[in-house]
Amino acid sequence: MTAHEIGLSIRNGTKVYPGTVALKAADFDLHMGAVNVLVGENGAGKSTMMKVIAGVEQLTEGKIIIDGQEVTFRTTEEAARNGIGIVFQELNLFPNMTVAENIFVAREKTRGGIDIDKATQRARTRELMIQLEQDIDPDDLVGDLRVGQQQIVEIAKSLAHDARILILDEPTSALSAAEVEILFRVIADLKKRGVGLVYISHRLEELIQIGDYITVLRDGVITGARSMEGVDVDWIVHNMIGESGKDFAKEIDHPFGDEVFSAEHVSLPGAGGDLVVDDVSMSLRKGEILGVYGLMGAGRSEFLECVIGRHRYATGSFAIDGVPLKEKGVSARISRGLALIPEDRKNDGLVQILSIRENMTMSSLSRFTKAVHLSLVREKQTVADFVKRMTIKIASPEHEVSSLSGGNQQKVVIAKALMTDPKVLLMDEPSRGIDIGAKAEVFRVMRQLAAEGLGIIFVTSDLDEVMSLSDRILVMSNGRITGEFTRDEATNAKLIEASAVGHKTEHKSKESV
Repeated sequence: MTAHEIGLSIRNGTKVYPGTVALKAADFDLHMGAVNVLVGENGAGKSTMMKVIAGVEQLTEGKIIIDGQEVTFRTTEEAARNGIGIVFQELNLFPNMTVAENIFVAREKTRGGIDIDKATQRARTRELMIQLEQDIDPDDLVGDLRVGQQQIVEIAKSLAHDARILILDEPTSALSAAEVEILFRVIADLKKRGVGLVYISHRLEELIQIGDYITVLRDGVITGARSMEGVDVDWIVHNMIGESGKDFAKEIDHPFGDEVFSAEHVSLPGAGGDLVVDDVSMSLRKGEILGVYGLMGAGRSEFLECVIGRHRYATGSFAIDGVPLKEKGVSARISRGLALIPEDRKNDGLVQILSIRENMTMSSLSRFTKAVHLSLVREKQTVADFVKRMTIKIASPEHEVSSLSGGNQQKVVIAKALMTDPKVLLMDEPSRGIDIGAKAEVFRVMRQLAAEGLGIIFVTSDLDEVMSLSDRILVMSNGRITGEFTRDEATNAKLIEASAVGHKTEHKSKESV
């Protein structure tokens, strides 16, 4: 097969979910022996399109054509039999199995079709690790590997089955700089062998460096498709967000108070030695909403975890109202006026089998106790007050919290945090997984809290949210602050460009902003 021949096409590809059109009449061509980069904001339809190609989802309308023939993949196994492999952004590995077992799971090498040929699997795994320039033993348990090495194992799974079309969804998000260079060399080798690669990433310079063809998606529609020759960051951003960014206005304007929180030179080492949070400094004033924008792997969530005291190896210093924060534990930091709304509310923010009341008061039981006695009357009255204040839609506070919608569960998590009387509220992706009406309610609550003098730091990968809510915006990439903007200065294009900056770019310290 000659290089750059079209090996797969989607024509009029439409995918409809209940209440959402994820792909709208998309026409896509995948060139063989080339890197076909796919870019767009979160929710643009990139992953949906790739899941359709890989057999995870099926088109509602339209068709897939391979080598001139229309095909339909109802399972990933059918797609794999047609030479299609995919490395998902969310790792799909078994931590209690070895590297070799993971690479050949469900496609084991056998002797006589009965016994698993473990020796052959180990030998092939060693070959793959040599190809990927990795010193990983085939008998290592995957659960013992750091995340970057697990990502390498995912890539090896697809290479082991000789995929002729390989989809890489954010493959460098967990890799070190050295591992990225190795991956790029492997990709160059696959191109020479005629493999057609689809490469999804938010790192725009990375796309320009490695891509041969580019397709841009916005709201399920392809807004640009061409060869990479002559493409620059401005062209990509223009096609991602349109002619102009949206103009968002704050609903509640109010003066800010004195500095309520500061962080100085905060760093956090990762499992492989790289810094997950790299010398981050910032400050926050009373009544200010500080948005921290960035993509997966930027270090935003890890920074908030450092603030709340979840990482014992974090370095740097914090202060509340100018007083150094010496306390190390989470509960002690909560007592100093910090509260965290975690990204994963179901696992980290709520106990699903407990009632709404019990979830709301679990972090502040001391305010309802005298000696060893809990005042249920005061507890129930306080819960009722917060249910009204937060406009939480419930039949009874005694119902299990799992009975609530996602938006109302998020309000319960916020109420639980507010019951600790915080001075600083840390919010990690506060609108993730809730519908647009619930988002509007959560945003209203955030603005009202800020107007009452609470300092808020919130993390998001949604441009619209960070633009609409923030008084000031910090951008993080690869563990560092790569940009700072006032509400008037910020534009979608500026935030996207700053979020794509790598480690080599200078970043602003607290003193320079």
